[in-house]
Amino acid sequence: MIEESARNMSHMAGQHIGSAHGTMIAATGFAAGRGLLGGLLRNPLVLLVAGVAAGYYLHKHKDEVVLALSKASGMGKDFLLQQKESLADLVEEAKEQEAQSASAKAE
Repeated sequence: MIEESARNMSHMAGQHIGSAHGTMIAATGFAAGRGLLGGLLRNPLVLLVAGVAAGYYLHKHKDEVVLALSKASGMGKDFLLQQKESLADLVEEAKEQEAQSASAKAE
């Protein structure tokens, strides 16, 4: 029984070492990627090129962009109106329940 526990302990220790090693590798990869991307995003030339590319894309596809934005705006307005209506319904139900409880207490 003791030998079996010892085998299980060594097996479990190996798993923990493996997960710690994997975590260390992931953290190292994350730090290296973060340093690379952080350096690129701070470079003014990269920002200028990204802005020019975005401007060119928006100019080339401005009709589709305007259509998508107007559609999204209309969907947002519809959602807002539905939420207002739902809130008004909830307030009305709460007032009705208060009136019913007040009439029940009066009786």
